[in-house]
Amino acid sequence: MKYDLVIFDLDGTLLDTLDDLTHSCNVALENNGLPIHTKEEVRFMVGNGIPKLIQRAIPENSNQKLFDKVLQDFLNHYQKHSSEKTKPYDGMVDCLKNLKNLGIKLAVNSNKVESASIELCSRFYPGIFDCVAGNVPERRVKPFTDGVEYILKKTGCKSAVYVGDSDVDIATGNNAGIPAIGVDWGFRGKDFLIKNGAVQVAMNPEELYKIIRS
Repeated sequence: MKYDLVIFDLDGTLLDTLDDLTHSCNVALENNGLPIHTKEEVRFMVGNGIPKLIQRAIPENSNQKLFDKVLQDFLNHYQKHSSEKTKPYDGMVDCLKNLKNLGIKLAVNSNKVESASIELCSRFYPGIFDCVAGNVPERRVKPFTDGVEYILKKTGCKSAVYVGDSDVDIATGNNAGIPAIGVDWGFRGKDFLIKNGAVQVAMNPEELYKIIRS
């Protein structure tokens, strides 16, 4: 095997979180008298963390006070409703178990707050991951490589591959000097990922397993 570690993005790669993200975003917008967005519009706002999502969701040239209020309203709602419709993508549980059975270590690198990332991984993928690196003050978010470096240090692995559904994930892998595999089932899609530097794009979790195993 080429790899002893696979680092996964969370939202849009392991978990389908778009419905819950869209709902909390729109609740926060409505609370502040702002226009809401469709799920497809929110799809292209996510990927860089919650503050960036809110920045993209509110009208351009909004002031800091409004941004702070919408962000706080989002966090308050999402904390209570973050997994009402969130679920693993079909086939991902088997894919991860099969990789683990090969002796490959598995990790998560997310721009979501670390405590929430750990909670979601524990809920939907109990006992699967060797390390979860989320958004904490001492590490910069993706596409900076702080999370990847933390994971490599914690796991002691040398040969890693990055798996994600967005240009941010591909850039993170490239910035860290490790191959980046895209997944078609998340927030972007194959053509977009290839254009943004993915070495390969898996169309489903079974294909992803075969790519990593080969």
